[in-house]
Amino acid sequence: MTKNMVQQLSIEKIRVHLAEQFSLPGDQIELMLPSFLAALESHMQKLENALAENNPLLLGRAGHTIKGAFLNLGLGDCARVALRIEEKGKQGDTSTDYRSLIEELRLRTAPLLG
Repeated sequence: MTKNMVQQLSIEKIRVHLAEQFSLPGDQIELMLPSFLAALESHMQKLENALAENNPLLLGRAGHTIKGAFLNLGLGDCARVALRIEEKGKQGDTSTDYRSLIEELRLRTAPLLG
């Protein structure tokens, strides 16, 4: 399976979720999808910035935000990883390997974000 095919399957999963969960028509989904993906990329960047600052509390807030974005798009596996970042960050946990969790999110979202 090519990268483009994986991307199309992932985007199709999001389309189906948006249609079923929010009763959105296809044309509206097509208009909104680029904005959703751009927001997701922005949220990933905020996670990476918080990691660079070595600030667990910022990681917790960024994890919370991106968790909601993942849930809105029907990406439950990614939301579970984001929840772990959120919970550990809000606890001020400095022993969690946030870098590997964020890398996992990057790998999982690569078909969508490139």
